Parts: sequence; structure tokens; C-alpha cells
Amino acid sequence: MAKGRSQLAETLAPKRPMTEVIAADGAALSEELLAMRRALFPPVSQKNLRSFSSVESAKLIGIADAYLRQLSLNGKGPQPKISPGGRRSYTLDQINQIRAVLDENSKGKQYVPRRRGDEHCQVMAVVNFKGGSGKTTTAAHLAQYLALQGYRVLAVDLDPQASLTALHGYQPEYDIGPNETMYGAVRYDDNRRPLSEIIRKSYIPGLDLVPGNLELMEYEHDTPRALAERSVEPFFGRVASALGTVADNYDVMVLDCPPQLGFLTLGALCASTGLLITAHPQMLDVMSMCQFLLMASDLLSVVQESGGDLDYDFIRYVVTRYEPSDGPQAQMVGFMRSLFRERVLTNTMLKSTAVSDAGLSKQTLYEVGRENFSKNTYDRAIESLDAVNGEIDGLIRQAWGRAV
Repeated sequence: MAKGRSQLAETLAPKRPMTEVIAADGAALSEELLAMRRALFPPVSQKNLRSFSSVESAKLIGIADAYLRQLSLNGKGPQPKISPGGRRSYTLDQINQIRAVLDENSKGKQYVPRRRGDEHCQVMAVVNFKGGSGKTTTAAHLAQYLALQGYRVLAVDLDPQASLTALHGYQPEYDIGPNETMYGAVRYDDNRRPLSEIIRKSYIPGLDLVPGNLELMEYEHDTPRALAERSVEPFFGRVASALGTVADNYDVMVLDCPPQLGFLTLGALCASTGLLITAHPQMLDVMSMCQFLLMASDLLSVVQESGGDLDYDFIRYVVTRYEPSDGPQAQMVGFMRSLFRERVLTNTMLKSTAVSDAGLSKQTLYEVGRENFSKNTYDRAIESLDAVNGEIDGLIRQAWGRAV
């Protein structure tokens, strides 16, 4: 009887507008995500980068662990933290200090890889308008890998969904205020501000962030009006202009583009010196990538005719979420290699539970220690990531005219 009354009351109650339901669900989810962050990263809800074992540190620097130990015994560079069990560990700041010490006494080999002389800042756009192709995973791991190698890196989140921002410890709807994204540096009105005021330091030494949130969608709405009013600076050059104001502070910039070929993505393509096109090796994804390439070609031709600069140092396809034991995927990778040849990276980013498990705590695989996973699973995933990112590092060095 009580159940019948409950059903009757629910039937008679006024129906809530769906906009209210969606808004309430979004607000509830946002509150829960904030509570999860506070639980994961106490006491001030901020992420910190872990320390690295002496073996990991030596590998990052490019020397033998025995040599790193000898430097410590000779008092050269910062001293490691030693655990009660005698294990030595270094922070990334200390690793960078050791690189600087080695560079002072080096005869040819460069341990600090920063650009020199007339070497230009490398700006790499990670693109594809197919959702789930691994753009943010690729961009985040690449940016962090380069920072761990000693580069000065700027990660730029151009996606209104702001997953790259969330991975670096910010909750977009709480921590990023109005005019605190790339939109603030490219907007068309008098509220435009310098990008240097928007950039945030991350918890990883050498890695800065231009955060994103839903505000980025405003650029897609504003640009058609600006085109109708014939704005002084064309839309496709605004991202490049903003990045150019801070280029002297960085060696590499990594742009995580939204899953659409809108005005922000076109601006990123015009600002870039290199393109990384992510590709999940399945038929529907490759078909979608085909449409992306054809549409991008048409739009960029118009941009180029209007004065846009599209001089890339390299274009590479990055195979993501690859399962070598999957026959159709292996065939698709072979098909791509026969078609695009050297433009497909030699190494592939393997599908791994380690990457997805790290993502549950809003971390990349470079942030979590090997002890948190099955060693085989972790080693296989990190070897794949290092191989892909190391190959891209080689392309950067080639573009600068250095030996790889």
C-alpha cells in the first residue's frame, strides 16, 4: 500500500525540467570529484611529484648508477635522501642540479638539453577530432617526459573538457576562474591579457601549464562575429601571437587540442612547428582520421591563402592504445605504415591497464612508482611510453640540427 502511495506521489509531482536535472547531476558530480581530490592529495589538495630512486635518477640523467653514487661520495652536486634501508633517492630539482654540474665539466656531451643560439621553440600540436584517440594521454605523458629530461616545457590545454588540466592537479570548474585560460590571451575585446599572466607553475619542475575549462568554447562563438567585423588580427594567428610572447622561456610547447576542427584547433595548427596525429588502429577510427585529414587540408589551404604560416618541421602519426596480439589492429598498423611510411612513428603506445589505473588517481604513469603495479605490467607500459616519447625527442633534436 505504501509503495502504491509513493508511486502515486511521484506521478503527481511536477516534472523537473531536464536542464535542471542535468545541472544538478553536474554539480553533484563536481562536488564528489573535489572531495576525491582532497582525499587523494591532502593536506592542501595539491599534487606533488614523487622522488626518484638512484637507478631511475641515473637513467634520467644519462649516466650509470655507479657514477651517480661516486658523484655523491665526492660531494659533487646535491646529496640524496637516504632511507633507513639505505636506499638513495633524488627529487627532480636535484636531478636538474646534477645535470648542470655535469655540463660544467662536460667535453662535448650535453646533459641539460635546452635549446641554444638560434634553435627555435618547438611547438607540437596533438590533434585528431575523434574522441578517445588518446590525445590527452599522449600530450600529458609527452610534456612530463620532456620535463623529466630537463627541457623547459609549456603544456597548453585547448580542450574545453580540460582533461590535461585535471591530470595536473586542477579541477577546472573550481580552480580555474574567468579569463584564466588561453581564451583570455586570444579574445577579441579589451579584456585580453598577456599569456604570461595566465601560465601556472606545475608541481613538476620545468613544466608550466596553461589551464583550460569550458570558457574556451567562447572563442568558437566570438570568432564568427570577429570575422564579420573584420578584426585587425586574423583568428588563425592569435594563438601563435600569444605563444610567441613567452617562447623565450621554453624549449618545447605541447598543445592538447579539442576533438573538433574548430577555430582554436586551426589556431594551434598555425602556431605549431610539428604535428602529432593520434590514431587508434581500428577501422572506424582510421576512417574518422581520414575525414579529419581531408577537412584539415581544405581549411588550412584557405588559411594559408590568407597568410597563415604552415611550415612544419615534422608530421607524425602516433599509434595509440595498440594491442599487438590483436590481428586486425596489427593489420591496420601495417596498412598505415605502407601508406604513410616514415610519418608513422616506429614505436607504438601500447594499451595498458597501468596507464588507466594511474588515471584513476588523476596521475600519469611517470608520476606513480613501479611498486604500485605488477612489475611486468609497469615495465611494459613505461618502456612503450619512453620509446614513443624518446622518438619524438629525437625529432626535436633533428629539427634543431643536433645529432640524435
